[in-house]
Amino acid sequence: MGRVVFMCGPAGAGKTTYARALERAGAVRLSFDVEAFARGWSMPLTAQRHAEIATELRERLLALVAEGRDVVLDFSFWSRAMRDDYRALLVPTGVVPETVYLATARETALARVRARRGEHADDMVLAEDLAAAYVDGFEPPTPEEGPLTVVR
Repeated sequence: MGRVVFMCGPAGAGKTTYARALERAGAVRLSFDVEAFARGWSMPLTAQRHAEIATELRERLLALVAEGRDVVLDFSFWSRAMRDDYRALLVPTGVVPETVYLATARETALARVRARRGEHADDMVLAEDLAAAYVDGFEPPTPEEGPLTVVR
């Protein structure tokens, strides 16, 4: 049975850097940013575009889990509701996902987002006010949600 890791944190937290390390170790990394960039779409995504990518990523996730592959979901998982939704998706597979929460200081995260230039999929530009809203609206995960690693 494969391992599924939820990368959790607002924009600029360092999720992709951590996820890439898991990818180098053999996990398959799935990312909204990669999919949006490949389609030439910028952030934030419209509801329709978000739904299109979400459907494809969920299908890929389940196929990879069925193959016994390790998967890292390089998403924000900004809300408990989103994390619960993906946990429910995985229940029939028997996989209990792990959450890796990047607890990054607000100013550090915002400075990282400001430095982005949109040169590649993992460098998506966000407006300052949107990035701040993402940081300020983020719902940190709790141990009650399941296996949790906090990275500071």
